[in-house]
Amino acid sequence: MPRWARLCCNLTYHCSKTDHLLRLSEVNSVDELDPANWNRLAGDSPFLRHEFLSALEQTGCVGSGTTWQPNHLVALDDGGALLGALPLYIKSDSRGEFVFDWGWAHAYEQAGLAYYPKLVSAVPFTPVTGQRLLVAEHASFTETAGALLAAAQALGDRIGASSCHILFPTDSEQRFISEAGMHRRMGYQFHWTNQDYDDFDGFLETFTSAKRKKVRRERRRIAEAGIRFEHLRGDALSEPDWDAVFEFYSRTFLRRGRPPYLNRAFFTQVSRTMPENLVVILARYGKDPIAVAICFRSTEALFGRYWGSLADFHSLHFEACYYQGIDYCISEGLRRFEPGTQGEHKISRGFVPTTTWSNHWLSDSQFDGALRELLQREQLQVDAYM
Repeated sequence: MPRWARLCCNLTYHCSKTDHLLRLSEVNSVDELDPANWNRLAGDSPFLRHEFLSALEQTGCVGSGTTWQPNHLVALDDGGALLGALPLYIKSDSRGEFVFDWGWAHAYEQAGLAYYPKLVSAVPFTPVTGQRLLVAEHASFTETAGALLAAAQALGDRIGASSCHILFPTDSEQRFISEAGMHRRMGYQFHWTNQDYDDFDGFLETFTSAKRKKVRRERRRIAEAGIRFEHLRGDALSEPDWDAVFEFYSRTFLRRGRPPYLNRAFFTQVSRTMPENLVVILARYGKDPIAVAICFRSTEALFGRYWGSLADFHSLHFEACYYQGIDYCISEGLRRFEPGTQGEHKISRGFVPTTTWSNHWLSDSQFDGALRELLQREQLQVDAYM
């Protein structure tokens, strides 16, 4: 049993910093919690906001009938005030996580063991680094976060989960979780950083001449084709535009032979409840929408999440998903643009490899030991690749 599982043997313990009892509880929906209290813990991340997680639950993207069963853990003081939380899901497959463990599941199956259910702390369908151990500023992070990890272990024991996975935690969190006994796994994405550019041309001045010409040629092709772009808040789209946006988004998934993760009702809800965090980059040919990049934003970063198109124009994907996002960040003074997972082609367009993390623990001691060795070797490969 890892050290993090021994930090708290039951679900109530004494917090030395505040001299209060800390009570751990499970909730099957964020709607059981006060939105303002949750959002105080969630900070600036749009994906951790009560409105985002509630929309996933209320529109059926997670919950009954899906492979994501919400089972969030919360830490309360003896007066019932919310001191901490761990967004947590009971999973019956590994879809929509973006930290791939299908090989681990196959190894369990070959050994005659069940890999599912498992516990996953993540934002569903959202490979974006952010806090997972949400702790109030006035609470002890070490004691509250340790109690939340212990509660996850207790839940896993109770339901017979094979494992616990914390996906895309912050760097400081992964160090805390690793020190508590969960193995860390290194990954990467390609991010853009704003170096106080005055405009897109100022950004291009950092390129070599050949790469600068290539980007300008790609952008010129789109302009000469008569395609124009709009940057719209979530509540600025008409219903016909939202119908088109959802159709484009769905096409991207259907081309790969699977249904989209999110439904039309989800976008309707977040465009109403958190419009300031939703940025829709909409491409029009004449008056008609032909492509979209659906993004979310915080006060300092833009996150590209989904892309789709009706027509096939040369360089349209690069313009909608990368260059328009960079334009938006420069004009809005945002420090960072995270356009999504994978994609070496992003390097020649100004994005650089950036480390991401996850933490893992398998309940079977032999498999857990093998996993430790596997991840150590894997990290050397990722280091060399980056």
